[in-house]
Amino acid sequence: MKNKTIGVVAPSFGATISPYKERLDKAISVFKELGYNVILGPNCRLDLGYASSNTKELRAKEIMDMWDKADLIISCGGGEVMCEVLEGLDFNYFKNNPKLFIGFSDNTNLTYTLTTISGIESIYGPNFPSFYSLPLEYDLKDTLRILNNELEFEGYKKYQYPPIKDTPFPKYILNCKTNIINYGFNEVKGYILGGCLDVLVGLVGTRFDNTLNYMNSLDDGVIFYMEACDLTSVGVIRALFQLKNASWFNKVKAFLIGRSNNILDESFGIKIYDAYYYSLKELNKPILINIDLGHISPSLPMINGRHATVSYKNNNLKIIYDEK
Repeated sequence: MKNKTIGVVAPSFGATISPYKERLDKAISVFKELGYNVILGPNCRLDLGYASSNTKELRAKEIMDMWDKADLIISCGGGEVMCEVLEGLDFNYFKNNPKLFIGFSDNTNLTYTLTTISGIESIYGPNFPSFYSLPLEYDLKDTLRILNNELEFEGYKKYQYPPIKDTPFPKYILNCKTNIINYGFNEVKGYILGGCLDVLVGLVGTRFDNTLNYMNSLDDGVIFYMEACDLTSVGVIRALFQLKNASWFNKVKAFLIGRSNNILDESFGIKIYDAYYYSLKELNKPILINIDLGHISPSLPMINGRHATVSYKNNNLKIIYDEK
């Protein structure tokens, strides 16, 4: 992908506060050093909207405009109300002009719908300002490996907790061992699909919910991954109730559950990982909980819409994607 042009858009928050505004500038330099061209969309340094970079119309327009200018598109940041831009997007155009979009958290609104509505792959992975420092580490390096068509990925064995906020440019300090909780998971083949649970539950039942049609079109089942940002333990139970009863999991062969931002939440005495198992166990599918995915770094980038073999061995996760 070197010598290609990266378009940066802000469909949710813009990079207007520290450390994100500084990281945005540094990430531009990093990508240029790596041999990429970078185009910034007009909303990337703005906070003119309601909890967003700009109006929903202008945020949607930025995506559509960038689709014709760049070879791949990376989001400037996460946020809260990216769902609003869906009303202004042309998913048929995306289908007929496939490009790779990369984004995390609130960007599930596009990474998930690009795959389920337009039928094209997307990457649930780090936002652009995360690439602010060389050498790249962990999930950032793996994201570039995907762009270079590398296909095998493993968990990182340790994760960062608590998040470090004392300096504008913290490095990962991997000080907690990843202990995956395994409920019957050995090796599963299927199409990778998922995102941030907080966002997914907002799509259920809307005109942007094409999940069932998409899954029914596949020649194999789905390996569904999830991680939560703001949801509490009982919030996870409510969200999974909605997804189950919208039949989202009818074609799911296995579940991958990442680390929640509220990792220590025990609302009503319920641990957040117990909430996942409580809600999913009745489906009798293999489950891995506490994988290296989510709002507590590092987080494996995931290719939505790509068939893969996912295995669990020696307390670690391995994903081998099929050739495209």
